[in-house]
Amino acid sequence: MELVEKIREVLDKSPKRRFNESVDLSIVLSGVDLKKNPNLKINEIVELENPPKNKDIKVCVFGTGEFAFRAKEAGADLVMDPEELKNMSKRELRKLANRYDHFIAQADALPKIAKIIGPVLGPRNKMPISLPVTAVDRLPTEIKRLKRSVRIRMRDQPYFSVKVGSRDMSAEEIAKNVDKIINLLKNKYGDLNMIKKAYIKTTMGPAFELSLR
Repeated sequence: MELVEKIREVLDKSPKRRFNESVDLSIVLSGVDLKKNPNLKINEIVELENPPKNKDIKVCVFGTGEFAFRAKEAGADLVMDPEELKNMSKRELRKLANRYDHFIAQADALPKIAKIIGPVLGPRNKMPISLPVTAVDRLPTEIKRLKRSVRIRMRDQPYFSVKVGSRDMSAEEIAKNVDKIINLLKNKYGDLNMIKKAYIKTTMGPAFELSLR
């Protein structure tokens, strides 16, 4: 309940804007040396209990034949034949990378398109999830999962920020998403003692410190 009350305080005390703001969680860790042990970095896709309502999470799928058909049927926002990528300019590829949050690729097509999409999706940490044609039945579940998911990526510093909700969500809904992030940290590091600081804020509002230990 303490977490719910703190989030409610954030929503109440942050000035309302003319748009539906995101609610972001930022966490700073201590005692985590990423240079000595890169395996301590976090680079994970986390399925949220309650996806933010202010922006749809979009999924793009690269595939052909039944793979493409099943992807469309499962609700992918865009399904592309991998051959189409060969005719796209760098600008068009950048637009594609910015427009979609997650990507899935038919496994046998990925090696053929990696050189095209790698320079664009790689730096954005959006390289496609590879799925073999034989696992086409998993597409609906995977697309549904990604449409509820955010990616957490820690770069060179023991810090990350992640979207955990939107202004029009209840404090209880946002708290359940924060719990998902907390569980990720527990599974990764064993406990929460490495959390130095944690903050939650709306897009344009002030940061409020959270106690997550």
